[in-house]
Parts: sequence; structure tokens; C-alpha cells
Amino acid sequence: MSADNTLPPLLPRHVLVAAIFPTCRPKKLMPQDGAVLPYVYRVTKYDPADRDEHGHYHGPQDIVSDHGESEAAYLKAVAAFAADAGIDRLAVREPGVPSLAHFGVAAAADDYGLGALFSNGLHGFHDGAEVQLPTALELVRCMLRESGAWCRLKADGIFEVHVGWDQYLYVCTSRPSEDAVARTRALGLFPENLGASPYAVETESPDVQRPADAEFWSAVAWAVASGRAGLLEETYVEGASRWHPLSGDTLGNVRAGLVPRARLAVWPALSPDVGAVLGSLPDEGLVEAVWQDADGRVHSALADEEGHAELTVRMAGATAAALMPVYADEYVPLFTAVLPDSDGVVRARWRTEPTPDDRKWAFLKSLRAGQVVTGTVIETAPFGVTFVDVEGHVGIINIPELSWRPLAHPSDVVSVGQRIHAQVLGVDAVRGRLALSLRALLDDPMKELTAQVGTTVLGPVTKLVPFGVFVRIEERENGLEGLVHNSELTGPQVGDPRFGIEIGRALRVKILDVDLERRRITLSQRQADPEV
Repeated sequence: MSADNTLPPLLPRHVLVAAIFPTCRPKKLMPQDGAVLPYVYRVTKYDPADRDEHGHYHGPQDIVSDHGESEAAYLKAVAAFAADAGIDRLAVREPGVPSLAHFGVAAAADDYGLGALFSNGLHGFHDGAEVQLPTALELVRCMLRESGAWCRLKADGIFEVHVGWDQYLYVCTSRPSEDAVARTRALGLFPENLGASPYAVETESPDVQRPADAEFWSAVAWAVASGRAGLLEETYVEGASRWHPLSGDTLGNVRAGLVPRARLAVWPALSPDVGAVLGSLPDEGLVEAVWQDADGRVHSALADEEGHAELTVRMAGATAAALMPVYADEYVPLFTAVLPDSDGVVRARWRTEPTPDDRKWAFLKSLRAGQVVTGTVIETAPFGVTFVDVEGHVGIINIPELSWRPLAHPSDVVSVGQRIHAQVLGVDAVRGRLALSLRALLDDPMKELTAQVGTTVLGPVTKLVPFGVFVRIEERENGLEGLVHNSELTGPQVGDPRFGIEIGRALRVKILDVDLERRRITLSQRQADPEV
């Protein structure tokens, strides 16, 4: 089972500064999807004549909503611009709510004015949610009142609405809106042409934005099965999240119940030693406690040192718990992802700090079979596997991929600390590993033997098998070997054609065939020339 936090994550760990502002309105936005709209109007109740030479307003208007005529005028102005653009519905983008915390007090968060707009509360207020124009206007009203919720409203390539601080509103359209401008002036507001909205600035973007696709869920399932992971954090609005315990039995239901475009973070499982978790509360500073109750519901709360006693009371009866890092430089889940749309494209613009595993995934996804990488040998295992560090990622070379020639141990070819070049055979993004080949970059000595088919050579017997003997046909210790089948042996036939043949004995054999695909060399003693 899973449940909402009693307080929606309280302080977003990656943007703690949001807690000191009355709303979560971002200073910077992620790059927009779609073209920048050419016509931008700033709509305010502030007369430009009351601005100084620096553009600062010094008139009589208050910088908060009057919940009356001015607010109604703003909504009518947006409706006028929407009518000019032919828009009757808009999509919610980059939604967020404030994350002020009561530090351990079990007070329920309000709905930020969204309860009457979305039947399922904050879960309906998600990135990409489409709303009819009347609902969009009510969202504008919430933002003008600074009741907490903030978002951009847009119809891709046609129309956008952004509400800024201090009752500044920005309308972006794909075509001029002379009628709407005139109607806005008639409402007592002041529309001004701008080059761009400050809330549509293309700034920083995450260098890793992993989609929560089938491969991601396979990685989660593997991490859960191996005991590495056991908790999923679902952030569905900037500043609000849910926690889900994970197991092989619950993973499918958890996945089915996620809010569209949510950001996901995978964490280790909660500890059953709740006493030890409470005993590790820091002497000072913020910490987020996450715990599971006897009914399987997961709760979380932020607390500082003054709230430890109350937090301990709230966690009474918990069956498992953990302390989560709060500050950005400590917030490192196992790996993260963002839910894509049904077409597989990630459109949510979450501001994230990639984890080491996220960067590993991004690196692995950039590789292709046949690509050559450089790495350092870090281990030659006795079971024949060579481990290679490739820019912090584990590459594996199985013993047959070390050399075209037979080997007894990887150390016959490579040594720990050696820098090598290897070819990528495959990428296992689920387990975060590379399959590599050293021999793929080497010349195949068997190809040279194809020119010797029909010739006779002298070589030592290296192995006796029920169906024949193997003979080394190259004058080197690990030279290539071929099989002389029993039917191609000569000599006394005393029940066994191999009678009298010992390992190390030199045999004169003819090379009958070199099969590169099956890696087989066929030899004959019977057909060998009498002299070599």
C-alpha cells in the first residue's frame, strides 16, 4: 500500500530555498517544448506613467490581489486573448506547490485552492493535465492570490499564460491580438508588448533525464529482487510526493497507480530496526523521516532537533523506517526517472541532479555494439572473467573474448592496472554493465591458416578424446589446435585407433579444413604427405 505524505515533501531537497517564498514560483524554467511564441503581452493594473526611469512602479495600486474588480479584470483579459487565439482548453506545465514545513507537527496540508478544480486534488494538478478554459482561469485566480499553486498554462505553439510576482501577468500568442488588447484596456488594465515572458526563459536543463520505460522498470525489479532497492518516491508536483514500498508482488500495482509525468526516485528499503533509526537522529539540522505503519501505509515528515520528540510520537508503532537526506548535496537516491507520455517521450521538465547511477545509465545508453572503448583492468577473476573500469563503469570480458588462441587464465593476456582498448559487444542497462571483447580488435590467426589447407605439418599431440586426438599445428605454446578424428588416424588397430599415441608425441597431419564460423580445424594423419 502507499499513501500521501501528511505534508507534501515539506522542503524540496533539491531546491530548499523554495521554503522561504510564499509560493513555489520558479526563478528559472526548463527549456520549453515547442517554438517560442512571437507575440508577448504583459498585462498589469499598473499605469506605466507611474514607473520611474528604472521601470519600478510607484503608484497607488497594491501588489496583491484585491479578490475583486481588478482580479476579475485579469481573468476577463486572459479570456479575451484566448478567444482571439481560438483556445478553449490549456495544458498545465511545470506545476508546483509550496513546501513550507511544520517540522514534525501532523497538520494536514490545504489544497492550495485546487480542491474545487480537480476531483482528485493535487493528483489531478500534474504536468500535462488538460483543463477547459474556465478551469484554467480559476488556476490563474489561484496564482494571482498566491495561494500556493503555480504553473504555466499553454497550448503548444499557439498560446501561453504565465502569472508572475506582484500581479504581473504574461500572455504569449502565435498571432497579434488587437481585439484582446483593446478589451484589456477597456477593463482598466495596461497591456504592453514585450520581446519575451520572463517565465519562458530557456536556461539550464538536466544532462540526464531517464525515461521510466520498460527498461527502467526491469532495472527496478532487478534492484528489488537483489535487495538493493525497496522504496519508490513519486514526486507528482514540484513540492509534493508520495512514498511506495516496493516488492516483487507490489511493483505492478505501484507502477499502475503513478501520476502522469511524475519524477521517480528509487531508494533502499526501509529498515525494520525503527529504534536504531530514531537513535540516529542528528543533534541539529533538518532531516526527513519516512516510516511504514502496521497497515502498510508510508508517511513522511521533516523535523529539526526541536521536533524530535514529536516525531518519535508520530512514529510509534512503525514497522520500518529510514532517515532521508534533505540537502541537495546529500540527496542521492539509487537512480531516478521521469514518466514518459504514452508515445514514450519525456515531456515533464523536472529540475534534477543526476545520481551516479543515472550518469552510468546515460553513458551506457550512448554506447553501441562495435564501438571501441578504453578502460583499465581492475580484476582477473579465477573463473575466467576480466573486469575492466571504463570511465567508472564495469566492463566484463569473458575468457573466450580475450584472445583468439586458447588460454589457461586471463592473466596470460592482461594484467591488473593495464590500459586496454576493447570492442563493445553489448550493453546491459538493467544491471549497468558492458560486455566487451579484446580479441575483436585483434587479427584472427585462423584466417591465415585457410591458405594452408591441403598442406602437411608436424605438431605435438595436446589432448586425447574418445573420438580422436588434438594436434597443435603452430610452433608456439598456445598455438591453434586441430582435431584428427579416429577415422583419420593410422597405425595399429588394436581396438582403439589411438593405441600407442601419447600426449606430446609428434604427428604428421594434413590440414583438411579450417571452419572460421565454428572455430574448427580438421586434420588427418592418414592423408598426410609422407614427408614434411
